[in-house]
Amino acid sequence: MNRGVWKSLAATPLALACFLLSGAGQAAEPQAPAKPDLNRGQAIASQVCAACHAADGNSTGGAYPKLAGQHAEYLYKQLTEFKAQPGKTPARNNAIMAGMVAALSDQDMHNVAAYFASQTMKPGAARDKDTVPLGQKIYRGGLAEKGVPACASCHGPTGAGMPSQYPRLSGQWAEYTASQLVAFRDEVRKNNAPMHTVASRLSDKEIKAVADYIAGLR
Repeated sequence: MNRGVWKSLAATPLALACFLLSGAGQAAEPQAPAKPDLNRGQAIASQVCAACHAADGNSTGGAYPKLAGQHAEYLYKQLTEFKAQPGKTPARNNAIMAGMVAALSDQDMHNVAAYFASQTMKPGAARDKDTVPLGQKIYRGGLAEKGVPACASCHGPTGAGMPSQYPRLSGQWAEYTASQLVAFRDEVRKNNAPMHTVASRLSDKEIKAVADYIAGLR
């Protein structure tokens, strides 16, 4: 700032107060991320993510989740929570994913999240007809006797979720969904307290049933 201007403001308390309250003397706010670059996101997906999740986000087995069609906001949030910060334990403590995201910038994470969100998830299917009624009951109505709310109340009747709040579940590998529910229940995954509360009230049988049911949602 010009010294003369600052001097005259400092000499007039009212003028100085108005200047500071107006925000003119404050540092600029951080810039919002640029619009996602899907081409850059595709390049990252091919080079960094494809070995586990496939280049289009349709992983070939339940050890790794399908990312295709997932909400970009949710994917970006998970990537940031895998990323290690100096002196802090990541919100999602996973050594493999920490290594994958270590070299990604914030904009890179926006780009790859938007790319996977733009892809089409290949539909899944429930495999155990004997547990479908139990899975359906948990997903659509919950278990009132155990204080378990319906999954549909947050993730929607078709498992489509809600951008920036709840992830899409429909079509996800049953094995992956079940593994995450167990991780929430056992507090191995600690980045969502409400999910810990819900999962802690489910038995192994109930987890397996609802995960299998979710796989067939569409």
